[in-house]
Amino acid sequence: MIQLEALILSLPARHSTVRMRVWRALKDTGCGVLRDGVYVLPKAAPGGAVLARMEAEIDAAGGSAMTVELKLRTAEQRARVLKLFDRSADYGRLVRKIDQARVALPRQGAGRAKAALRTLERSYERLARIDFFPARARRQAAEAIAGLKQAHHEVHAGGEPLPSGRRLRQLDRTSFRRRVWATRRDPWVDRLASAWLIKRFIDREAKFAWIEHPRDRPKKAIGFDFDGAQFTHIGKRVTFEVLLASFGLDRDPALVAIGAAVHFLDVGGIPVPDAKGLETLLRGAKEKAKTDDARLAEAMRVLDLLYSAYAPAGQPV
Repeated sequence: MIQLEALILSLPARHSTVRMRVWRALKDTGCGVLRDGVYVLPKAAPGGAVLARMEAEIDAAGGSAMTVELKLRTAEQRARVLKLFDRSADYGRLVRKIDQARVALPRQGAGRAKAALRTLERSYERLARIDFFPARARRQAAEAIAGLKQAHHEVHAGGEPLPSGRRLRQLDRTSFRRRVWATRRDPWVDRLASAWLIKRFIDREAKFAWIEHPRDRPKKAIGFDFDGAQFTHIGKRVTFEVLLASFGLDRDPALVAIGAAVHFLDVGGIPVPDAKGLETLLRGAKEKAKTDDARLAEAMRVLDLLYSAYAPAGQPV
């Protein structure tokens, strides 16, 4: 049984600013418009508290408003109200934009393509939040977003791994000593930071193999930061963060702080103050070094200093 609330309101014509603010708030919350001045929302909707807030604001502006429980008596009434929350047309417009973005991918630079992908992902998330009775259209939009992400990965990721669906497991560092660790050649932030973490905190005698393709991984080598590797992106965690969690290193605040910077530089998200400085120093290491081993050696020095800055005084790397 659907439980519904209705906000019945009337605003003086002179209050155009309040009228617009109320309309936007109710629209963003996903209210259905039963008729002019009557807005309907399921009781269980996440934004349900907005009705009481708008009621108070309207009363303060000299209008009238009340929130009432709406009871549907017939199947025809139920069908009419459910139609108010049909998001199929909105999903259709979104899918068309996703299809256009997918066609444009090869012509766009990586930065513009990533920004377009994030914008469309946010649009889908906003729409899904107010889709109280999801149907096939929502699944189609979700599939279209997943297809765009896959296409973006293929065109612009340059071999960056897709997130794995596996679960994190706690591992014993003693089982990972004196090993060869393999990752993709031409390492950048996540791979460099992960290699530093391995060498400093997991396997002090680690050797590294820089490979062109996953199939080139040396026999018995431990793979990291590529599709199918033992250690790679899981969910929203980048490889550095997966290594932290797998080996119980995420209890070290200095490593967690470095992980936040690595995450931001690798996949974006919440800006981290020191991230750009780290990126600049690693870019300098990249320009200076002639080989992948030399690049890692330069990055090790940068990350040692960053760790020393974050770690408690006197704590060794």
